[in-house]
Amino acid sequence: MSADSFTGFDGAELAVTVMGEGRPVVLVHGLFSTAQMNWIKFGHAEKLVEAGFRVIMPDLRAHGASAKSHNALDYPFGVLTKDLTALVEHYGLTDYDLAGFSLGARTCAKGVIDGLAPRRLALCGMGLQGLSGWARRSAFFIDAIDRFDEIKRGDRAFMAKSFMKTMGIDREAAFLLLGAVDDVSDADLATITMPTALICGDKDQDNGSAKDLALVLPDGRYREVSGTHMSSVADGAFGDALVEFFES
Repeated sequence: MSADSFTGFDGAELAVTVMGEGRPVVLVHGLFSTAQMNWIKFGHAEKLVEAGFRVIMPDLRAHGASAKSHNALDYPFGVLTKDLTALVEHYGLTDYDLAGFSLGARTCAKGVIDGLAPRRLALCGMGLQGLSGWARRSAFFIDAIDRFDEIKRGDRAFMAKSFMKTMGIDREAAFLLLGAVDDVSDADLATITMPTALICGDKDQDNGSAKDLALVLPDGRYREVSGTHMSSVADGAFGDALVEFFES
């Protein structure tokens, strides 16, 4: 495992962790998380390495060890998609697989719509309504940031606050990022033509129905694991589903 960095589309320094040798697969973590939390801690990256993959895992802008600017100009609309494209170009990837969880899934989907061409794509913890409903999701997290110091146990935002606190989130940078995420229109889904796995917890409806998204995509394939939005990514079956899909 090696810690590396690359420059985002605008020159920002962004962190990336690389493990293994073999066919490249890029894994993009979710909101308020990191490569370490989403992909390494619960063994998913190691399973892919053991299966013969080279795993490339960025920390998104405003997350982990990546740049956390407090300048709004550093968060233009679609910034995460632009950074993902910069990552693919940095490593010279032409024949690779791509996966994202939650916000990472949205970023990967928009990246494909904007021109990225992975062999296979996995959109994890994501449903049909979630891809085009960012305004609702971001409003929830912006409210959690605004009320951070007053949120108590029992508040619907308590879990979001707790996760931000655990992850040491720079709330000012996160606030700016939340306003820069682009939606995916239903019409654009037809352009996602490669085999696409929808890996989602059986109790996860945070981003709508993954089953419905699988039906709408040209080659969508639903893969169910156990758990909620937060717990499913900690299940070993999540990594197994990634390996099975990318090996096929």
